[in-house]
Amino acid sequence: MTQSIAIIGASGYTGAELVRLIATHPSFRIKALAANSKAGQSMAQVFPHLRHLDLPDLVTWEQIDFAGIDLVFCALPHKTSQEVIAQLPAHLKIVDLSADFRLRDPAAYEKWYGTPHAAPDLQKEAVYGLTEFYRDAIRGARFVAGTGCNAATGQYILRPLIADGLIDLDDIILDLACGVTGAGRALKEPLLHSELSEGTHAYSVGGVHRHLGEFDQEFRALAGREVQIQFTPHLAPFNRGILATGYVKGDARAVHAALQAAYAAEPFLEVLPFGETPSTHHVRGSNFCHLGVTGDRIPGRAIVVAALDNLCKGSSGQAIQNANLMLGLDETAGLMLVPCFP
Repeated sequence: MTQSIAIIGASGYTGAELVRLIATHPSFRIKALAANSKAGQSMAQVFPHLRHLDLPDLVTWEQIDFAGIDLVFCALPHKTSQEVIAQLPAHLKIVDLSADFRLRDPAAYEKWYGTPHAAPDLQKEAVYGLTEFYRDAIRGARFVAGTGCNAATGQYILRPLIADGLIDLDDIILDLACGVTGAGRALKEPLLHSELSEGTHAYSVGGVHRHLGEFDQEFRALAGREVQIQFTPHLAPFNRGILATGYVKGDARAVHAALQAAYAAEPFLEVLPFGETPSTHHVRGSNFCHLGVTGDRIPGRAIVVAALDNLCKGSSGQAIQNANLMLGLDETAGLMLVPCFP
């Protein structure tokens, strides 16, 4: 059975990634593409790498006839997304890729994003879209809020360890390097090639990164108490990928065994043999996440490293994984792409 899909925000990186993945999906067909700033243009004009596909031209989202649409992917910036989704027909299934509906508490949203939420009723309805841990809720959901790419990577490292009580909850450090596409497609001076290449830097240092709101929310629910991790992201001079390194106090072999047990049946999460660590090269362009564990030279400490593609498993691939569940399809449909290497 063919499912009719619309994408709002199709002119951004995650919108283009959705189109790329849906192009080989056995059940999805794109019926509408919206990008208000590019309305009237073809996708080939905006993204020449998609010119071989038979795609509808870009329109404003208000021009879409939603009567024949089964599911909408909303790939708009935060703040804009909540305003648009609040106006969509109530029958639509929606997967949102923005930050607007990830936090369940309106006060937490205002704290991390600096403005009151404009659609608090929808915020209560949204199911958190970390597929591997909210699969049952996602299957029955009308509205799913995709996770942040940094937040997803860190949670793949830490959730099983917190849930199993294997690590010291007051001694968790997470360092993360993210490719430049994580900052979106808008023109920004610090992201110019001449200012970004041949260097890297930490950003949002000292506990101000917005994805900390997701870590706080999810780890509190798991542990039944506050869990405040130290988190420092770094902007890296490559296009795609996240490499996250977690430093925890706990037995490294037990940590490795816990991750293996937690992800043994997961189609997209692969735990490497003990002592091996992953590379972003080996997941690029795919919906896979690789995790590795090694012991530290300090006894009783473990180092856990995870690698995924921020545009795919960290965003658009995860969104399609969730949409598959919402529409009663095989969760892996359209997503078993082999990573691009080198």
